[in-house]
Amino acid sequence: MRKSLRAAAVGAACVVAAGALYGAGAATAGQSTANSTHEPYNIGLLVKDIDTYYGTALDANGVYQASPTSPYAKDLASIDKAAKKYIDDAARKARHKGEKPAVVFDVDDTLLLSLDYEKRYNYTYNSATWAAYVNKADRPAVFGSPELVQYATKKGVTVFYNSGLAEAQRAAAVENLKKVGADVNLDTDHVFLKNTAAPPSYLSACATPGAWTCTTVQYKSGTRKHIEDDLGYEIIANFGDQYSDLEGGYAKRTYKLPNPTYYVG
Repeated sequence: MRKSLRAAAVGAACVVAAGALYGAGAATAGQSTANSTHEPYNIGLLVKDIDTYYGTALDANGVYQASPTSPYAKDLASIDKAAKKYIDDAARKARHKGEKPAVVFDVDDTLLLSLDYEKRYNYTYNSATWAAYVNKADRPAVFGSPELVQYATKKGVTVFYNSGLAEAQRAAAVENLKKVGADVNLDTDHVFLKNTAAPPSYLSACATPGAWTCTTVQYKSGTRKHIEDDLGYEIIANFGDQYSDLEGGYAKRTYKLPNPTYYVG
């Protein structure tokens, strides 16, 4: 379930402030932590911290963009550097064992940045406005992520995508990924989207036609299990901006990309 900044603030503000915003700097006086009455972190200050973290600014087209010199960009660069080194080593080891190495990427805010949507809708979520936004297929890249897709491919690693986007959004997702340079394996055999109307048999424990009860962890880990057990790959790395993208096993290593704007449980 996706929760907006406002919906999640009471339950997760301290976690966000201490975790996802670790690069954003200290909050203003008296608001760095909850006080003795357990008052949550002030949401106005949290938004300011998020803007500082991303280096948020409007571009010439009136679109909110992250700055390539922001703490957010620096954190991503550090993650990408470590991931490339690991992929190089893990791919060689997997091939030496006769395995087929693979990497798995989430899409939203792992490959395609949704900051403009979050800013325009004040960190709230609405399925209709979100669908319209996705269908425009013009989100910018998350810094460095398309290059990481290309790097893995050059190292002989098969790329898969494991997204919570709906099956109806496939065309827009593929178009957008092509635009940002993640133009690798964008066919239905490698891009897994949520198909609630006709779920795959490997998710039958929690999804049948017309009755989808899978949590994000069940859906994503079940898809990774399918990639390993049914398709015969060894997932050496799994990339996502939510912990629910990464939990549930079926990956040798996980990489959590920063995203302080919403929470998916």
